[in-house]
Amino acid sequence: MSKKEELMALGEGSLLHTYNRLPLVIDHGDGMYLYDVDGKAYLDFCAGIAVFALGYADPHVDAGLKDQIGKIVHTSNYFYNEPAVTAAARLTAFAGMDRVFFTNSGTEAVEGALKLARRYQLNRGREGRYEIVAMEHSFHGRSMGALSVTGKPAYRAPFEPLIGGVKFVEPGDIESLLDAVDEKTAAILLEPIQGEGGIVELSDEYMKEVRAICDERDIVMIADEIQCGLGRTGQDFAWQKSGAEPDVLLLAKAMGCGIPCGAILCKEDFAALVPGDHGSTFGGNPLAGRAVNLFLDRYEELDLAKNAAKVGDYMKKKLTELAEEMPQIVGLRGRGLMQGVVLAPEVGAGAVMKLALEERLVVITAEGNIVRLLPPLIVKETDVDVMIPRLKAAILRAAEA
Repeated sequence: MSKKEELMALGEGSLLHTYNRLPLVIDHGDGMYLYDVDGKAYLDFCAGIAVFALGYADPHVDAGLKDQIGKIVHTSNYFYNEPAVTAAARLTAFAGMDRVFFTNSGTEAVEGALKLARRYQLNRGREGRYEIVAMEHSFHGRSMGALSVTGKPAYRAPFEPLIGGVKFVEPGDIESLLDAVDEKTAAILLEPIQGEGGIVELSDEYMKEVRAICDERDIVMIADEIQCGLGRTGQDFAWQKSGAEPDVLLLAKAMGCGIPCGAILCKEDFAALVPGDHGSTFGGNPLAGRAVNLFLDRYEELDLAKNAAKVGDYMKKKLTELAEEMPQIVGLRGRGLMQGVVLAPEVGAGAVMKLALEERLVVITAEGNIVRLLPPLIVKETDVDVMIPRLKAAILRAAEA
């Protein structure tokens, strides 16, 4: 039995079976490539599901994290620590927000935001305003609160009853939204571009309508940019294209450089939580704070949003050319370095994902029979040129199966 087979067998015998893992055992990464325990290299157009924006083994990040580990990793939130305080000041300035609460994940950011929205309304004497309006097909996490606002019935059903007071509307349908909003509505939660939901982008007009409704009725507008934020769309944040600035902004994934880290950012008027309302043992610890600072260092130095826009346009051009020659591709979606390839019904996206590994390419899927492309933001046009024929080969093999 090979080392790969031994490790896979060990995992299957000891890990809770919550994932149908692919037959790949990762050993290390370098730049745009992942390497398995057998030394094979795989071009990565997944980035750990939009986590490794800087690619793998970035020397500035690695050196900074090693330095922090040599100092202190955790203190608890009874005390201040320099990395987290510095990260808070830099991140709020970068995002145009006033306050931040650091979490360990995107899911926890969603959980905290739901509490913040309800507390905001309660602070204003509106005890009956507790409902959250969320979007169908959305994905916000697997914990009970985040699952309650995730617009995928199949994910929710095994764990019901979940928290109450949630209404779902079709993304982009303003009439559906207006019908759902009433005197009980505390917040509207949305992803400017749905990731797992199928790379579905809300129009500028819809985003502006949401902003106007929230302004008119004093409803908290929460933007989940855990996947689509931090340069992935070619702008710092996906909401910026519409100009509809949220009251609360949720981040995670890329900001931690692989260290578990998330954030709830908000304007001062919406900083409703007070001591005793919320907390986190590990959130904002020195290691996570250092990771955020290291990410911001490299984000600015490498001008990653500009690169995402440039290479994203090139990738869309190359995917468009591929779609023109392949009837197996029936549509393209997305913006910047968050793009989806819509496949014909007879070609399964799951099969393409598995076959792509045999072509030494890492991609993932999304709802709607879509192959999802989320490369590191350091990607170059030459990487796209390597990706395209590998993706084509995987699609053709899936179509012939």
